[in-house]
Amino acid sequence: MTQPTVDPADETRTASGPGADLPPGPVEPVRATEDEVVAELEEGLSREDDTRLFPYQAVVLTSFGGPEAPEEVMPFLRRVTAGRGIPDERLEAVAEHYLHFGGRSPINDQNRALVDALREEMERREISLPVLFGNRNSEPFLVDTLRQAAEEGMTSVLALTTSAYSCYSSCRQYREDIAAAVDELAAEGRTVHVDKVRQYWNHPGFSRANARIVTEGVRAVRERTGTTPHVVFVTHSLPTAMDDTSGPGDSEGNLYSSQHRELAAAITAEVASTLGAEVGHDLTYCSRSGPPSQPWLEPDVNDHLRALHGRGVEHVVLAPIGFVSDHMEVVFDLDTEAQETAQGLGMDVLRVPTVGTDTEFVVGLVDLVLERAAQARAEDVPLPTWPGSDPRPAVCLPGCCPNLRVAKPAACGSD
Repeated sequence: MTQPTVDPADETRTASGPGADLPPGPVEPVRATEDEVVAELEEGLSREDDTRLFPYQAVVLTSFGGPEAPEEVMPFLRRVTAGRGIPDERLEAVAEHYLHFGGRSPINDQNRALVDALREEMERREISLPVLFGNRNSEPFLVDTLRQAAEEGMTSVLALTTSAYSCYSSCRQYREDIAAAVDELAAEGRTVHVDKVRQYWNHPGFSRANARIVTEGVRAVRERTGTTPHVVFVTHSLPTAMDDTSGPGDSEGNLYSSQHRELAAAITAEVASTLGAEVGHDLTYCSRSGPPSQPWLEPDVNDHLRALHGRGVEHVVLAPIGFVSDHMEVVFDLDTEAQETAQGLGMDVLRVPTVGTDTEFVVGLVDLVLERAAQARAEDVPLPTWPGSDPRPAVCLPGCCPNLRVAKPAACGSD
């Protein structure tokens, strides 16, 4: 960038050497132009980014998706249930949940806010990698996002899913949709490689944020009522067969429910220790959608509220630890149906927030991105966990969380 210079105070220059052709008198040192300095700084930052997040050229927040207008509700539900033979009559009953809120699910807006928060956190760390957004079941579709990325030269992408736990619908189904998108682009002559971060139910960014949120909720109810509330943890119900087969093929299964139970117990112990109080808790489920003949995980949150009322419990904190944001399963199943149940029983129920764009959660997600990049470079990297000491692998093990209806290719795994 610069040229050799001479000392302007040096009067012993000879007629040969670097200064032979310079005019007499003081010589101004050669300085880089402002543009050259900026270019060099940007090049340095680019090199740093390549080192910290190599081999990835972009991060894509990958989510379930949701309708954003009444006319999108039924097409969305048909995509979600494709191949299951569910008649429109049953889908129309579910559609009423969305139409109750004007036909617009909150999930996309919440994911856009999370994308913004991720970009801000990466900017704070001087990481300039793009953060993209792609859905499985609604616009912006994942395949379209990856196609645009490929057209802009981003062919190695890291997926960050909005699902923390291990089962078919919260892990392998995402991997199937990633594989389908990659295959569709390959058929168009576009090569895109996609990896994903590990399931993060016990990554401290997610688990500790939930513990703090629940502690704050219990404290608020106790200060208001003088009574320590019962904590009811809530997650999405699944067919019991899906839970039975959650986890690697050679494991005992039931990884989905056991992860929730372990986190619920750890959070409750943390709340009790922090507040110096005995705290009761239970794990419940919501959003059952299968036929009555098919067993699903229980108890339903509404049924459990009735049972607690029968035991004389008056104050409850609902903690939706199974969800990343306040989407439809939270605002309808908990804020609408469960609150109606509680009001009918005369119970005091406080629903605490999901992690959403909580700073501790967002920082943890960026940590996961950096962790996965280091793993891709075959570096030895710490894998923090709480509770327990069993981080889920970023590359899923053979037979993990199988599709019980039809075998499909899945990305980001070893099978």
